[in-house]
Amino acid sequence: MAKTVLVPMDHSPLARRALDFALEEYPEADLIVLHVVDFVEESYAGKLLVGPEELRERGRERTEQLFDEVRQTAESHPGGLRTVLEFGKPAREIVDYAEDEDVDLVIIGSHGRSIVSRIVLGDVAQTILERASMPVTVVR
Repeated sequence: MAKTVLVPMDHSPLARRALDFALEEYPEADLIVLHVVDFVEESYAGKLLVGPEELRERGRERTEQLFDEVRQTAESHPGGLRTVLEFGKPAREIVDYAEDEDVDLVIIGSHGRSIVSRIVLGDVAQTILERASMPVTVVR
């Protein structure tokens, strides 16, 4: 039976490294690449403050560009590949999705933030490590 691996993805180099790791270490796995649009983060990505529908649309557009890159990177992956977009708080959405979809493993990039930054901003990888019921691999 094929393993199902969830790779949470954002626009960072470490998230791309996590995807590369998943592709290399789990070539036969069914990969799910999940991007969570956080409305707070997305509102800072543009120059103007806009309403929730505009934020959703901008989030969808940026995510589709990201997923195009993911598909290109994984085009020779023999296992399955699914891309999923969710809206909300990244750590919560990732853990909930992993549990709902009964994934076997989560592979996530760590941003290696300082302790002060983690306290102020929170650390998605750390929260997932603490809350996920399945194994989590953190790639640096």
